[in-house]
Amino acid sequence: QLQVEESGGGLVQPGGSLRLSCAASGFTRAAYVIGWFRQAPGKAREAVSCFSFLDGSTHYADSVKGRFTISRDGTKNTVHLQMNSLEPEDTAVYYCATQESVLCRYGDVWFPGDSWGQGTQVTVSS
Repeated sequence: QLQVEESGGGLVQPGGSLRLSCAASGFTRAAYVIGWFRQAPGKAREAVSCFSFLDGSTHYADSVKGRFTISRDGTKNTVHLQMNSLEPEDTAVYYCATQESVLCRYGDVWFPGDSWGQGTQVTVSS
C-alpha cells in the first residue's frame, strides 16, 4: 500500500523561502513518481511539480518555474520541494502524492496520484 508523509510548510514573508518534504513508501515497482499539488481557498487544485524516480526527470508548473526546485534526497524515496522567491499567490495547502508510474507528466496531463498526504499549509504574507 502506497503511503506518503509530508513535512514542512508554515508562514513566510514575500520573497522568502520554504522547503517541503515528502517521504513515500510501499512501492513494488522500480518506476514511481512523487509530486506536489496545491489548492488555494476558492480555487481548484493545481499541479506544482513532480519527480520521476525512474529517470530523475522533473516537471514544473509555469507559475513556479525558476522559483521552485524539486529534488530527490540521496537514494531515499523522499523528495524535497525548495520554494524560493515566494509570493502571496503561492499561499495554499500543498499536497504530496505518489503513484507507480514511469511518467509524472505527459503534455498538460499530470499523474492523478494513488496516495495523497493530508496537506500542509503554506502562507506567504507580510
